[in-house]
Amino acid sequence: VQLQASGGGLVQAGGSLTLSCKVSGFTFDDYAVGWFRQAPGKERDFVAAITWSGTSTYYTDSVKGRFTISRDNAKNTVYLQMNRLKPEDTAVYYCATTHYAGRRVGLNEYDYWGQGTQVTVSS
Repeated sequence: VQLQASGGGLVQAGGSLTLSCKVSGFTFDDYAVGWFRQAPGKERDFVAAITWSGTSTYYTDSVKGRFTISRDNAKNTVYLQMNRLKPEDTAVYYCATTHYAGRRVGLNEYDYWGQGTQVTVSS
């Protein structure tokens, strides 16, 4: 199983980025996918998740209304559209898969992880 996150970069505050998470090695549409982020010196925190069908999405409060998670099962890819970025969004962003149903925010509820992609938002 491999997850490859991409799309990070440097952007000014107020700008936008779209992250992608390409998954391979298993039946992608059987699994929910989440995005987490880890800022320097801080713990890895939940950002957003989407169920296998794409019908349910979940967000941490700080990104609601700014970030949108979506998936394309035909491409085995999950996206995180990030708008109105803030300096506090600066972190390494990781995608992960879980076989659990429902809203899952704990690190130990996710089975496989990608390598992370750096997002830096300048003020």
